[in-house]
Amino acid sequence: MAQATGDTNEAPEQTQQILTEIRELRQEVEQANKKTDEFNQRFDNYQKATQWVVQLAFSLIAAATVTVIVSTVLGR
Repeated sequence: MAQATGDTNEAPEQTQQILTEIRELRQEVEQANKKTDEFNQRFDNYQKATQWVVQLAFSLIAAATVTVIVSTVLGR
């Protein structure tokens, strides 16, 4: 019986320790999720900027091509 009493005293301490560790792990997971969200936002911005640069480059190439064709046709 004496040992059973000792076990009941240790169980709340173990439970409290487990809960503390779970809370710490939850905080770590939340921090990792926040960092992942920040990375995803930066990646999305990078992707949009890259698409804009590519569209700009193609527009400039198209404008130059049209200019060369028009100037050749008009003989200027």
